[in-house]
Amino acid sequence: MTNTNKLLLLITFFFLACKLPKLIRQPLSSNEKHLKNITQLTFGGDNAEAYFSFDNKNLIFQSNYKAWGVECDQIFNMNIHAALRDTLRPPMLSTGKGRTTCSYFMPGNQSILYASTHLGGDACPPNPDMGKLKKYLWPVYNTFDIFVSDLNGTITKQLTKEPGYDAEATVSPKGDKIVFTSDRSGDLELYVMDIDGSNVKQVTNRLGYDGGAFFSPDGSMLVFRASRPTSEAEIREYGDLLARGLVAPTNMEIYVCNVDGSNLRQITKLGKANWAPFFHPSGKKIIFSSNHQSDARGFDFHLYMINLDGTGLEKITNESHFNAFPMFSHNGKKLVFSSNRNNGGTRDTNLFIADWAD
Repeated sequence: MTNTNKLLLLITFFFLACKLPKLIRQPLSSNEKHLKNITQLTFGGDNAEAYFSFDNKNLIFQSNYKAWGVECDQIFNMNIHAALRDTLRPPMLSTGKGRTTCSYFMPGNQSILYASTHLGGDACPPNPDMGKLKKYLWPVYNTFDIFVSDLNGTITKQLTKEPGYDAEATVSPKGDKIVFTSDRSGDLELYVMDIDGSNVKQVTNRLGYDGGAFFSPDGSMLVFRASRPTSEAEIREYGDLLARGLVAPTNMEIYVCNVDGSNLRQITKLGKANWAPFFHPSGKKIIFSSNHQSDARGFDFHLYMINLDGTGLEKITNESHFNAFPMFSHNGKKLVFSSNRNNGGTRDTNLFIADWAD
């Protein structure tokens, strides 16, 4: 073989090698019986609220990963098949201005909705000074509004224009309704609207923070987290914090109701923080995150599942000290969630996907 032929053969080899697909990332070991083939999808920063597209091929989520060039949470669109083969930054769909949260795919998988503060300024709004306030708090920015964007990152519609906080929007599996949280009444309540933003109706009306709502698989019910201050001191603190754009999420339980707000009932009575609920594909159970079994500091969050009548509580995860934001794929075969597992001792929260086994 001539030197020229050897060189051509070598060039051909390297060309073909570059075209070969990368190996799929190996699943992590775990003894969590409902979660099979747990696979890590992100590798740095805080990644949360990942939700499936209607065709189960993509995840829309928020991340503050500095290596991706963002200063605070922005919205990213991850192709699951691609993420299993590389760690490249997925496309960012938010504007990069302000802070964003709570993205969700719209019917047809060609657009998303998310909440953003960008109309209130280009900079990331400040985090609450929890050291000064001596309490773990969530900010409720009054510049949050809900927008629709195409998959190129172009905002095509603004769904909310009321003064104050409008965020935490999710879409019914039927594709006809959106549920969201707003303080337009003076309290943090749930509202539903048609998919185009019209026909807004208030769902809840009890004092406390009602948020993080999701529809049941048939679109007839809502599950959500709620605080219910009852004592005079609790009511005063709740009102004082809300007036400053803050809530204390350390005492919440899981509730369900019909989409019109009827048949409201409390599902959990566990104490501490029970949140991030989502319906099991059967529509008869709820998966959620809770720290009710943690020590006094409350830093140990795991996923649990419970029947709609409040019976049959079952622990789903046992790895790491933080597991939250579970969502089943629309076909019920996969679960995506956020966790601190496998982060090398850092504080990173990453996305994981698993096959669900009943």
